[in-house]
Amino acid sequence: VGAAVAGALRAGDLRRDELFIVSKVYPHNASRSGTIAACERSLKRLKLEHIDLYLLHWRGAHPLADTLDAFETLKRQGRIRHWGVSNFDTDDMEELSSVAGGARCAADQVYYSLSQRGAEFDLLPWLRSRSVAAMAYCPIDQGALARDATLRAIGERHRVSAAQVALAWMLAQPGVVAIPKAAREAHLRENLEAAALALNAADHLELDRQFAPPRRKEPLAMS
Repeated sequence: VGAAVAGALRAGDLRRDELFIVSKVYPHNASRSGTIAACERSLKRLKLEHIDLYLLHWRGAHPLADTLDAFETLKRQGRIRHWGVSNFDTDDMEELSSVAGGARCAADQVYYSLSQRGAEFDLLPWLRSRSVAAMAYCPIDQGALARDATLRAIGERHRVSAAQVALAWMLAQPGVVAIPKAAREAHLRENLEAAALALNAADHLELDRQFAPPRRKEPLAMS
């Protein structure tokens, strides 16, 4: 990835300000010194001067205060612009917010899709109330939604694919950004086109019947 990005920047095909680069630190590296060292390794691999959003991959043994101290140091040094977390549920976010600097968390990246809606019960409202972005990974549920009959039927009405319906639904959720995978250029173009799809009220009702929102607290899905 780093070589491809560096090559595109050198060739003038992209400007750095057109890219939003996200990277992560693994929990076993998330001590104060380990986080800084891991970030420097990522920057070297990516051949970049800074990372736009740097995430703690999931909870680990290192104190959150140490990880946040490293994040803030990296921000002051200009090595990252923002920091966030991944796979943090509501209780984790509450604990994070109690740590010095925790309110500066920019995003929580979680497994969220039409078929995995557990985050809607209390996590998404918590994030929205504090202006923390929710980043939805696996928004097509690892490809399962691309084969769903209900989504295919809705897609036929709009002349789009089932996967595009799943992404359009996700993009309609306030405070949520989707990060679908794209193995080929055709997939990337299909993902981008989903942003222009506006589902109607009948579509949303049909999707809620097929994929009911949670009525109680559920563990976050993970991949």
